[in-house]
Amino acid sequence: MNKYFATTPIYYVNDVPHIGHTYTTVAADVITRFWKLKGYDARLLTGTDEHGAKIVEAAKAHGESPQQYSDKIAREFRKSWDSLNIDYVRFIRTTDEDHIKTAQEFLQKLYDNGAIDAKPRLYEGLYCVSCEKFWKLEDLKDGLCPDHLKPPIKHSEENYYFNLSKYQAQLIDLISTDKIKVGPQTRKNEILGKLKLGLEDISISRANLDWGIPLPFDPDHTSYVWIEALINYYTYGKPNGSWPANLHLVGKDILWFHSVIWPAMLLAINEELPKAVFAHGFFSINGQKMSKTLGNVIKPADLVEKYGVDGTRCVILAAFPFGEDGDFSFDNLDAIYTSHLANGLGNLVARVAKLCENSGFEANEKVTHFDPEVEKLLSEFKFNEALSWIWRIIQRADQRVNETQPWKLDGVDLKEVLDELVSLILDVAYNLQPFLPETSEKILKQFSGKVAAQSPLFPRINS
Repeated sequence: MNKYFATTPIYYVNDVPHIGHTYTTVAADVITRFWKLKGYDARLLTGTDEHGAKIVEAAKAHGESPQQYSDKIAREFRKSWDSLNIDYVRFIRTTDEDHIKTAQEFLQKLYDNGAIDAKPRLYEGLYCVSCEKFWKLEDLKDGLCPDHLKPPIKHSEENYYFNLSKYQAQLIDLISTDKIKVGPQTRKNEILGKLKLGLEDISISRANLDWGIPLPFDPDHTSYVWIEALINYYTYGKPNGSWPANLHLVGKDILWFHSVIWPAMLLAINEELPKAVFAHGFFSINGQKMSKTLGNVIKPADLVEKYGVDGTRCVILAAFPFGEDGDFSFDNLDAIYTSHLANGLGNLVARVAKLCENSGFEANEKVTHFDPEVEKLLSEFKFNEALSWIWRIIQRADQRVNETQPWKLDGVDLKEVLDELVSLILDVAYNLQPFLPETSEKILKQFSGKVAAQSPLFPRINS
């Protein structure tokens, strides 16, 4: 059986999950379900990133040990993904024993292959604790970390270095020829542009931080959090026959780590490379950056309470093109839910089911494949376009109901119209399975055999 292995980033446990994490995870789940429905052994890996200075700080602020704090937040992530019907094969944590072992074996291989300097050297640079990233002066925004708008701290210590600069030419070749597909195109161009400016060797260890994975060749140092975190994909993928990953789905802020540093690490140990890395954009909430201070952080539970599980999965991916920056507002999400789900799909299914029930109609058609256009759009991560295509099928069915007025028909004429309408509904339900797994299953069952009306699929919401 063909395999498909997709990953989300492992989310940092400095705080509980929000709509940003939800957006990435639902998208990855939709893609994985799509490939599974196409007959692939499709697996999704997600989890949490639990080491580093920021976790020590967050745990301290909560009066807990880093492990206690990580356990608590990891539970929140897992609970959120279960509530959203995310079909993951494993929820991996960087504090898991097998990950610690794999990370140390990987780092030892890097060292043995000469990809890590034999001895540590002095590192001096600007370090943002909030994103656990080193920044160059020219990449700062008015002297601040561009992601967190906080001044980085001057950091100086003896670190081990990974010889990233060695892999510049190879990486340019791999990405420009799509041996590693980096998407969308704008991000690929950015990565190639930056690569052509040259690569510097990077620090891969910390000397004064206990909350991390000790380097196997020098236990006085722990692995820099980003380096060992990337290895999580390999921790699951390699022993379970899923490596290499078909897709690393990430936010654009961590694309460099996944499209440059991670492939270089794999090249250094002669391992197979991920086939694709796709980065989605940033988004705002009602035109403002999401922040605790502004009180506009949207949690997964807020969305599920308002739109239901399938409703949430659908509205966030329909809101704007995946890969681009966008804005989430409850007004917009409400409008999508009402027009496409409650008044669109839900209303159509209710109308046709009632007509079928009243006439004793029996459905015997089965849909077994995706619409070619939906298949093409989903394989290109164009979620909102795939949904728009499916909404057009719903509109066509509504139009046919209004044109044919089946409530005025009987006999062969009525059967012909109901056959056509049920066929369109089954087509819609099949194509929506990756987005709306529970709802699609309900519809496919409802229109199998003797059709009966059921309770509304999408109750009206209070705006």
